Amino acid sequence: MSRGERKKDPGIKIMLSSLRHRNFRLFWMGQCVSLVGTWMQNMAQSWLVLELTGSPFLLGLVGALQFIPLLLFALFTGAVADRLPRRPLLLFTQGMSMLIALALGLLTLFHVVQYWHVAVLAFLLGTMNSLDMPARQAFVIELVDREDLMNAIALNSSVFNGARIIGPAVAGLVINTVGIAACFLANAASFLFVLAGLLLIRLNEEKVAREEQKNLWEEVREGLVYIRSSPVVFIVLAMVGAMSTLTFNFNVLVPVFARDVLHWEAQGFGFLMSATGLGAFAGALTLAYLSNRGPRARLLLAAAAGLSVCELLLALVRYHYPALVLLCFAGFTVSIFSASANTTIQINVSDHLRGRVMSVYSLVFIGLAPVGNFLSGTVASFWGAPAGFALGGGLALLILLFLGRRLLRHQHAPAS
Repeated sequence: MSRGERKKDPGIKIMLSSLRHRNFRLFWMGQCVSLVGTWMQNMAQSWLVLELTGSPFLLGLVGALQFIPLLLFALFTGAVADRLPRRPLLLFTQGMSMLIALALGLLTLFHVVQYWHVAVLAFLLGTMNSLDMPARQAFVIELVDREDLMNAIALNSSVFNGARIIGPAVAGLVINTVGIAACFLANAASFLFVLAGLLLIRLNEEKVAREEQKNLWEEVREGLVYIRSSPVVFIVLAMVGAMSTLTFNFNVLVPVFARDVLHWEAQGFGFLMSATGLGAFAGALTLAYLSNRGPRARLLLAAAAGLSVCELLLALVRYHYPALVLLCFAGFTVSIFSASANTTIQINVSDHLRGRVMSVYSLVFIGLAPVGNFLSGTVASFWGAPAGFALGGGLALLILLFLGRRLLRHQHAPAS
């Protein structure tokens, strides 16, 4: 189906065009279940740390420990993802993540969990994610054709953010009725669905290991040189890094904001995170509908600016309903920004370098989160969550003014 033909299709067909590929359907359906469990664990882990320590600083430290492995290993795991078949890598990383969730659930269930347990398991989970993320990002193009890539990324974003609606809300109810341990155990069980989907995928030609004509360091350097020589990829990666560090701080600031500013307990925290997920889900569906038009620099910049403004406004909010509305819009802009950035990078990268470039994307998108989490947690400890929102949103806007003009100058030079 050509792009011109798809423009004439009803909106729902455009929105779901990548699901016509059987392999992608299996992968996507597995993610639908697994990511709900992931968001349940994220919310439960944050609340568990607050119950164990009562410290926003220690909460930020756990967030940092979970993402530090990406800082340490992402460049090398991207080279590994380019060398090896990606499906076996994903089976390994998803299986190990399941065991980590199971361990945390059992420790909590038997009331022996301590802060250091959570910290160590968060670091181990981050280590698995450092290998999983570049392999998973690069795996999508093996499941669809290039013209459906943006739609596939948008639908992946929709299920990720749809899970943000369901996961935290369910987690809040489960914590209040059953206990925190149930969230971790449910997440462990949810990995069975994504593992089943990966096993059922049929690839006509499995990716084989490339001849190792270069050592790992040389391959990493090749990827970095490619990024630096591609202005669009370089600028978008810089923008993603800035936004990740300064504005993707919801896991640290929202629980503190819920408890100290809005005076809500776990269920209220779940509602706030679900509002973010609702907006993100709407943003992903909007982008899926617009996917046949390709990525656009102005949409990317508008989403980043909207997120920054939302954080500035959250610093002023002291009531429940305005907070829910702002977090919903913040989620909408996060979804539009992240999926647009992902697609812009992927359509501008050569296939043989995809794993390495996407490992750098993972590094700046997730791996820089420790810096942001530590900064947000430290600011919230001294001056409260509103100060954390204000600092992040204000600095992000200043950086966007600089990077945005450069991106618009280079937007007319996409890769073929």
